[in-house]
Amino acid sequence: MNNNRLELLLQFYEEDSQDPFNAYALAMEYLNKDTAKAKVYFDTLLEEHPSYLATYYHAAALYAALENLERAEALYQKGMQLAIQQQNTKTYQELQRAHRQFLDEQEDW
Repeated sequence: MNNNRLELLLQFYEEDSQDPFNAYALAMEYLNKDTAKAKVYFDTLLEEHPSYLATYYHAAALYAALENLERAEALYQKGMQLAIQQQNTKTYQELQRAHRQFLDEQEDW
């Protein structure tokens, strides 16, 4: 995690916490280094900006990695539904593939 980039992203978030991209950028920055902080920002996005489609793919994958399988399933479903509503075929297909992989992994357990 690049500390200069993190500081800049935190500054952007402080300046405009209502811009969903600022929270998304922080969630993504924290994703591989501090999953608890990433989760906070993803949860903020899901609560305050539920139509921000980019959130669902990564948030669902994070919840799956944290073994909160019910939440992951719900996020994949909600994301696919939202992608259809927004007529975003590419994101729908990405979510659908990730969801299938998630389901396949659950069968292997």
